[in-house]
Amino acid sequence: MTVTSGIERRALLGSVGLGVLAAPAVLGGVARAQESNKLEIERVVPPDNHRFKVGDFEVLVVKDGSRPSPNPAETFGTNQTPEAVGALLEQNFLPADQLVTSFAPTLVSTGSDVILFDTGLGPSARAEGGGRLIEGLAAGGYMPEDITIVVLTHMHGDHIGGLMEEGKPAFPNARYVTGQAEYDFWTDTARAGTPAEGGHKGVLANVKPLAEKMTFIGEGGEVVSGITGMMAAGHTPGHMVFHIESQGRRLLLTADTANHFVLSLQKPDWEVRFDMDKAAAAATRKKIFDMVATDRIAFLGYHMPFPAVGFVEKLDQGYRFVPKSYQFDI
Repeated sequence: MTVTSGIERRALLGSVGLGVLAAPAVLGGVARAQESNKLEIERVVPPDNHRFKVGDFEVLVVKDGSRPSPNPAETFGTNQTPEAVGALLEQNFLPADQLVTSFAPTLVSTGSDVILFDTGLGPSARAEGGGRLIEGLAAGGYMPEDITIVVLTHMHGDHIGGLMEEGKPAFPNARYVTGQAEYDFWTDTARAGTPAEGGHKGVLANVKPLAEKMTFIGEGGEVVSGITGMMAAGHTPGHMVFHIESQGRRLLLTADTANHFVLSLQKPDWEVRFDMDKAAAAATRKKIFDMVATDRIAFLGYHMPFPAVGFVEKLDQGYRFVPKSYQFDI
């Protein structure tokens, strides 16, 4: 792999690299190829991304997309009344009848490896404005060929959708790390004919073809030095979170342990439709965020408000989300 400095790479985005940013046209319609094969750039609106440091590690968060949906109580607080769910949202200055979910794949550059955690919605979401991970990485100075490791926290479609592009691996130089329990669950033919069948088919299409390049881990498994996996089951049977530490700085990638910064954190016992084992998911939420609050460490949640990074303060029954500001800049 040819190593290009961040400054050089970002400069490239003003010329050749914009071919990645602007193509295909469905990703934003910002460029048209002329007969001369040169790109005439009319307007470039790259996806949101956010960069910060954790010790010696560089972290880049990419907004792969966002998705509005009505009737929050159909997803969060399914063991509560819609009125209770709406009231909690309104107390937190949010609309009672609608929510917005965003998706935040995260890259960690250690200096020797470039590690991508989850891959977003993928090509199938681009017609609706999602699946912008590749663009967002390019805007941050990273090309698909730069990724050396792809880590899958779990195997729901919004985390594995970007593994393939036109039937080929989207990150051609990467090896893969994921949980053994998660992989075993989703590839098991026993999923056929169950509510998990759709996920099973997605894993067979996007994940299983990469199995020969995969390392399977469990509790305490190491991705690279400084990055360790922790079991956090409930959302899915093998759901994992990842602890990152460098030069005394810490960050916990909590994936889908909590999927809303109010409804999941302030009310960790409220059931979530997408949690496969709702009791285990609630117990995991409390275990993980008790640790985050007690140790006063930052966390990055895949569906938290972009840039998806913050802290939590313990409340009587749950946690208050405190978004990151300048803590990592000094």
